[in-house]
Amino acid sequence: MDDLNSRVLRTASAWVAAGTQAALVTVVRTWGSAPRPPGSLMAINAQGETVGSVSGGCIEDDLIADIREGGLDTVCAGGLPAVLRYGISADQAHRFGLPCGGTMELVVEPLSEQSRLADLLQACERRRPTERILELATGLVRLRPAARDGVPVLEGARLRSSFGPPARIIVIGAGDLSAFLCQIALGLGFEAIVCDPRAEHRATWCVPGVEVSHEMPDDLILRLQPDERTAVVALTHDPKLDDLALIDALQSKAFYVGAIGSRRNAATRSQRLQQHFGLSAADLAALHSPAGLYIGSKTPAEIALSIMAEVVAAKNGVLVPQQAKVATAKQLREEGAATALSTGLLAPTCAV
Repeated sequence: MDDLNSRVLRTASAWVAAGTQAALVTVVRTWGSAPRPPGSLMAINAQGETVGSVSGGCIEDDLIADIREGGLDTVCAGGLPAVLRYGISADQAHRFGLPCGGTMELVVEPLSEQSRLADLLQACERRRPTERILELATGLVRLRPAARDGVPVLEGARLRSSFGPPARIIVIGAGDLSAFLCQIALGLGFEAIVCDPRAEHRATWCVPGVEVSHEMPDDLILRLQPDERTAVVALTHDPKLDDLALIDALQSKAFYVGAIGSRRNAATRSQRLQQHFGLSAADLAALHSPAGLYIGSKTPAEIALSIMAEVVAAKNGVLVPQQAKVATAKQLREEGAATALSTGLLAPTCAV
């Protein structure tokens, strides 16, 4: 499944290829509270059909009404990009459903072959971060390599938007947990790849939209070369598979590397990777193990949710408190229960 912005670009590119008049709307800046962050995209065609969003619906409705009534020229005079602001006054904020004090600045761009959406999509599919530069005065577009994706920048009559490859998760092991993990990941817009060289485990494993590899995990990691938009999660409990994947993943650019297992197994794994495979303490510090945030998960679906929550936090640059992680939270709960039992606050669950 594509992330929402990729879906917008794909739909808009298809409209252009079919000769359908359409415009691309980019949230450029926001002030105060706003329903959608900078970089959010929406495409709208001459019939008022839309994909993506820039607000809770009211701004979309306003643009649809204007375009249906007078065509794209109503918004983009002379067929050129336009800068629109919504929510400056209290009346506008109320009319367009913006939170109190919220203001949004949008760039609405009529699309054509010179918009280069197909080229942009191709670069993203090849996992090449790309900067798209739109000249507001002419509608011309240039593409060039970017350091990474980021929020758009409006400088005078030029809009610079950066697009990175879609987030990707590589899962080692085909099983119930990996199936739920991939389903959640797909819903969040990740690309998902499952790797398991064991034919008996792959035989009945099937999640639509997920690529399945029968390579050895280390071979897959070396072939794909995880980048800053890739997470790697090892789920097999088999050191012959998990360890090989983790060794290479921890030395890649992956933004998240995790493995399931008990706290004891995690400690044993770290010791094994350090003593027998030469990983440094810094390498091992980047390993999330046991993977996930503590939510009291029991079932495979709940464990998958716990792991994906930690993956998304890492992707978004959120520093998770140590006590929210599985190992620390379980230890704190056990220590709390032991203290309560020793002080008589908690009765034993069975008689001796």
